[in-house]
Amino acid sequence: MNFKLGKRMFWTLSAATAICCVTLVAGCKENTSQEIVSSIKIGEYGSLTGATATYGQSTKNGIALATAETNKKGGVLGKPVVIDLQDDGGRPDQATIAVQKLLADNVVAVLGEVASSNSLAAAPLCQSHKIPMVSPSSTNPAVTQVGDYIFRTCFIDPFQGTVCARFAANHLQAKTAAIFTDNKSDYSVGLTKYFIQEFSKHGKIVDQESYGAGDSDFRSQLTRIKATKPDVIFIPGYYTEVGNIAVQARSLGMKQPLMGGDGWDSPKLVEIGKDAVQGCYFSTHFSPGSNDPRVVNFVAAYKKRFNGETPGALAAVAYDAANLLYAAIERAGSTDGPKIRDALASTKDFPGVTGNITIDKDRNAVKPAVILQVKGKTFEYVNTVQP
Repeated sequence: MNFKLGKRMFWTLSAATAICCVTLVAGCKENTSQEIVSSIKIGEYGSLTGATATYGQSTKNGIALATAETNKKGGVLGKPVVIDLQDDGGRPDQATIAVQKLLADNVVAVLGEVASSNSLAAAPLCQSHKIPMVSPSSTNPAVTQVGDYIFRTCFIDPFQGTVCARFAANHLQAKTAAIFTDNKSDYSVGLTKYFIQEFSKHGKIVDQESYGAGDSDFRSQLTRIKATKPDVIFIPGYYTEVGNIAVQARSLGMKQPLMGGDGWDSPKLVEIGKDAVQGCYFSTHFSPGSNDPRVVNFVAAYKKRFNGETPGALAAVAYDAANLLYAAIERAGSTDGPKIRDALASTKDFPGVTGNITIDKDRNAVKPAVILQVKGKTFEYVNTVQP
């Protein structure tokens, strides 16, 4: 068991080196910990690329503006907010992967998604990890039914579908309606269901047709719709297909008013649909032409930050979602998931740019909707419908 001096010195130096390394690693961990607690990390997932990229980009901009304004005022709980942004390409499978990354990054809450199908795919992960998720604009009722950590700051499809049906019956004086549904979309299927329920009290549904996201030829379905001579055609889809549907409907000589939901709300609708969408109507969350001081200030700040771009509804509801979340964390006095959840659930009359927001017992937002009409390259305000 005797060692030569050289060996003793070697083992002594090795031990010292190991101790130093442990100390250095401990120091690194301590610094990392300090870095984490010096800011509040919020996750965001959305369609920054893909067929509905304008939704994701608008949402990103709305959240970015809200975050910049919050940080300028001192942040949340005295700490700056940092956004961890993940692109899901507008696909449910990628939405799940994006949220897995966010949870691995130890975010304290999640903002997203726009599309109901994507929110439904990812929400169970947030629920199981007890991390609050706030969707700015997923309107399908099933989204918040995933669990008590899932919230939204937009109205839901039963309200939106009812609003569209009443507008068709009362404002457009429609006695008959045809419906053209994206059967691959939870959002579109939901709006169809509630439109039928309400419109059937005022008139008759004369035809129901369907298509799938990504389709490009709609003439056979439109020809069947044309034969029924409806007073109005309800198309509860996304702008990506709606623009082409409108073009093909007009090419077949169909002159009826076309209507839809907030999935129409993108400048791309006019780029794709051109003259075919002029005069058409859709329900949505926000009108940038409002003279409400909150809206005026928001629009001015958004234009200043994003090169003169006018914010659409998706940017507005995202702005509200971020601000409502930050206010809830401040009230909670903590970044603990259950405490943030409780603060979100207690939200009453939050002053958003899309209207005052109260979170109900099912974690849905009670708030108004607006009807807009396509006029030129803009969407003009027509009416506000209270809940």
